[in-house]
Amino acid sequence: MRICLIASSRFPVAEPFAGGLEAMTHALARELVDRGHDVALFAGPGSDPRLPVELLDLPDFEPSEIAMADVNAPSRRWMAEHHAYLSLMLGLAGGQDRRFDVVHNNSLHHLPIAMARTLSVPVVTTLHTPPLPWLESAIALAPEESSFVAVSRATARAWSHVTDAAAVHNGVDVSTWLPGPGGGPAVWTGRLVPEKAPHEAVDACRIAGVPLVLAGPLSDPDYFAEHIAPRLGDGVSYAGHLDHAALARLLGQASVAVTTPAWDEPYGLVAAEAMACGTPVASYSRGALPEVVAPGAGVLAHPGDVADLARAVLAARGCDRGAVRRHAELHCSLTRMTDQYERIYARLVDRDLAA
Repeated sequence: MRICLIASSRFPVAEPFAGGLEAMTHALARELVDRGHDVALFAGPGSDPRLPVELLDLPDFEPSEIAMADVNAPSRRWMAEHHAYLSLMLGLAGGQDRRFDVVHNNSLHHLPIAMARTLSVPVVTTLHTPPLPWLESAIALAPEESSFVAVSRATARAWSHVTDAAAVHNGVDVSTWLPGPGGGPAVWTGRLVPEKAPHEAVDACRIAGVPLVLAGPLSDPDYFAEHIAPRLGDGVSYAGHLDHAALARLLGQASVAVTTPAWDEPYGLVAAEAMACGTPVASYSRGALPEVVAPGAGVLAHPGDVADLARAVLAARGCDRGAVRRHAELHCSLTRMTDQYERIYARLVDRDLAA
């Protein structure tokens, strides 16, 4: 099939990834091409030039000083995103969509949903986050124009007041996230931001007497300076923002991976990555993590309960690493995810042709 993938215009689809959305889109694009599909990708500047896909250009736009002087003018970043998605959707509506059989929207922008009715090919949108007001508005105005998929059953339930969405769990490439020997310190990975609460992972590991390595982008420097930097040392270190190869080595050496969502995690890609490396997960039981971390592959703790998380850290270290890896192969693989999306694409194309 000929597939147009839409990602974030703000963040590149390239390592080290800004987040799970970019990592998932990169893996999906590569796997679709490997299966013989023709893929074009709309994504932020600096996206991986080694991806075997056509990268769709983002047009430059700089609003005039006169326009930005308006008291209600949005930020320049907002305008740049708006212009990029408007240009894409107008181009597709103007006939470029005939190059494709299906459009798969993985962005968090409202225009691919709001303008789906202007396209002559089916559009499927993956919901990567809890409900956002701009997306709710777009869906409310065009509820039948897109099909919707959520990255977990929990996320599908969160959107159920707006739309029905099938659940397709994200997947990781288990041929690159390889099992390691374990036995090392605990590892926490992800964006270092308040809603991920890595400081609670530090506190829990201190209670458990387990050293901890943090890795991920400093998406909120003020949070890092106030809550993370003072906790470093005495068995706790920060490894930086790592690419997948370095992260897989770190996870493979870890005795346990810790996740500490202070929000309803839509999926929890970091847990899938850890389990693919054979590393059990100790996590708060929030959002989709109870779907992702099965008994035997990790241990769940009461949300926000640092002492209970310390218990989970110690208990998870006793999981059989081979069983953890098998769980990831069966339930968290890129192959399984792509199989499901291929079936969705085929069903939408067949329905479109029948109409």
